[in-house]
Amino acid sequence: MIVWLASYPKSGNTWVRIFLNSLLFSDNNDADINNLKIGQFPNRSDFEGITENIDDINEFAKNCIAAQSIINLSDKITILKTHHANWKSDKSQFTDKTNTLGVLYIVRDPRNVITSLKNHYNFNNYEDSLKFLLNDKNVIGVKNSNKEMDLPHIISSWKNHYNSWKKMDKNYLLIKYENLLENPILEFKKITNFLEKLFNKKFDEKKIINSINNSDFSKLKFKEKTTGFIESQKEISGKPITFFNLGPENNWKKLLNRNFASTIEEKFYKEMLELGYL
Repeated sequence: MIVWLASYPKSGNTWVRIFLNSLLFSDNNDADINNLKIGQFPNRSDFEGITENIDDINEFAKNCIAAQSIINLSDKITILKTHHANWKSDKSQFTDKTNTLGVLYIVRDPRNVITSLKNHYNFNNYEDSLKFLLNDKNVIGVKNSNKEMDLPHIISSWKNHYNSWKKMDKNYLLIKYENLLENPILEFKKITNFLEKLFNKKFDEKKIINSINNSDFSKLKFKEKTTGFIESQKEISGKPITFFNLGPENNWKKLLNRNFASTIEEKFYKEMLELGYL
């Protein structure tokens, strides 16, 4: 069964993934950012034998459940990272309760998400970042005329993304990025407690603390600087874009024009109020 590590892009998903990789797959709890055992969905190999036209958005969408069913034939608990919204249409859906054991959802204040999006996708300005954040039909990862991208990711808007996963009430844990920064030991232990119930096992306290310390943002940033990060985006020139960029220093009050912040607060008022961001 699949445990989803889900989030809107640039919300802390990779940070948590590195922590879990350190805890679950490293004997010395090293945070090896270029050897992550926790995979991502979608992956091309997941659709082998199911469809030969996986880059077509409609073909991809109608085969997500089939791909997950094959993953679950192993009868093991599999943690998978995804940036997909938990979308659903008349003919298809991203996932279902048959294939899902639980959901660990990471959310971040959209006023800080927009500043990270600008760097990550190398947008020219905040106007482009805002359009990305508000786009209810947003799909990333499709092939275009400039370069071959990853598989389609139907992410929708920040608001729809958050609400779509909230509806998956089967073993659902919500973690706020800001709380991870403020009190990492408390928040990461919430995550390990959640997984202990799903895995029916107890994690060693020392290993948990080691994994938290080894996954500190400043250490991840240093590792990327010295070894690179294979999952970082690249500029058109091929130069890598820094993935672990500002982290705790990403403060929308210092970086974001008040007009952009006001638009985000207006469009996402209900959700931001619910999450304590307003």
